[in-house]
Amino acid sequence: MRPLVAALLLLAATTAQAQTAQEKMQRRFPQPVRVGDLVGLPVLDERDVTIGRISQVVRDDRGNILLILPYGDWATWRKRPVAVPVEVVAMLGRQVAAIDMPRAEFDKAPDWTDRPAAVLGPDDVIRVALTRR
Repeated sequence: MRPLVAALLLLAATTAQAQTAQEKMQRRFPQPVRVGDLVGLPVLDERDVTIGRISQVVRDDRGNILLILPYGDWATWRKRPVAVPVEVVAMLGRQVAAIDMPRAEFDKAPDWTDRPAAVLGPDDVIRVALTRR
């Protein structure tokens, strides 16, 4: 490989790693979506397996939008609520793909408890990125 091409590829990889979740989301063309249209949609992992369905959308005390969904592995019946930042997901048709949050991070994610957060109503509009496979 030519040195210039190799240097450009390295620069692109380094830049992609240095981007924040918000910057990555902005590159995915976020679109306005009604919260009522999100509730009930399945969230898919990197292998397109359903992780859970969105039960509510909240805004925490720092202004971050979080999708709350019940999560549990296939071996347990107990599902625990997990908060997923809207910046790490994208709309994939009538589904939501967890792009920047692999399934292993769901396993480690803390349980969502009733922290100081405002539950968004069905007519509230948030911005969600778009993706395709």
